[in-house]
Amino acid sequence: MLCLGFAALAATPAFGQAPPTEAPPAAASQEEDDPDRDPNLVQPDFGLATLATNLRVPRHKMVFRMSHRFARPLGQGDFSDLVNDFFGFDSGALIGLELRYGLIRGGQVGIYRTSDRTIQFFGQYELKSQASFPVGISALATAEGTNNFRDSYSPGIAAVISREIGDRAAIYLQPAWINNTNPQPTELVDDNDTAVLGLGTRVRVRNSTYLVLEASPRIAGYSPGVTLISFGIEQRAGGHLFQINFSNGIGTTLASVARGGSARDDWYVGFNLSRKFF
Repeated sequence: MLCLGFAALAATPAFGQAPPTEAPPAAASQEEDDPDRDPNLVQPDFGLATLATNLRVPRHKMVFRMSHRFARPLGQGDFSDLVNDFFGFDSGALIGLELRYGLIRGGQVGIYRTSDRTIQFFGQYELKSQASFPVGISALATAEGTNNFRDSYSPGIAAVISREIGDRAAIYLQPAWINNTNPQPTELVDDNDTAVLGLGTRVRVRNSTYLVLEASPRIAGYSPGVTLISFGIEQRAGGHLFQINFSNGIGTTLASVARGGSARDDWYVGFNLSRKFF
């Protein structure tokens, strides 16, 4: 009986003392109500093949993405050679690893490094949402450098404009300006900058299956080759998205996209992989 009495006294709040508040569950509920955490059926990823989308990273959350472009042209040799090389999958590749972070609501930053030792820092902020405007608009800024960001710097700015069409498709327009896109010394060239107009679309053909198409024609400045074009098919599974794509170039950073595709009309196979940590 004494033990039960002491237990009752210990469980009773002191006279005049307010009962403890439930702040942690309220904070957790607020985080769960963040609309940026909800799946977006027509913008399931933060990029198409190379171009950016307007998908937001929730505040204080992270996303990991990987790009992989096999270096063997699909048209090299005959069909038997292609089969022997397992359709290019036996060849070397340009691999890119990216980590992006939701710094503030509507704003994300990240770093992207490719296996040729190019590093690209970037930041993106949503200026207008389609929820209150006819289109979604974001500002994108990048800073790219070769040799682990020691040489050949190529800063760039872009606007990412998107329009979602119901829950089945999204179209994109990405005008961009990129500095230092000409590989020759500035003393020997007239144009060292490039203006690009990225165009793209993503169409949901089944519940979690999408088709992707994009092109990045250059409209001013340095123009070395053909327009970089990519198309592919992708599958979403929870927080993962896997895309297999075909491109007429292997560039994946903003500056390499501005330099265009293969002048020999070569095509390459590749893939993108994305994982959301929220």
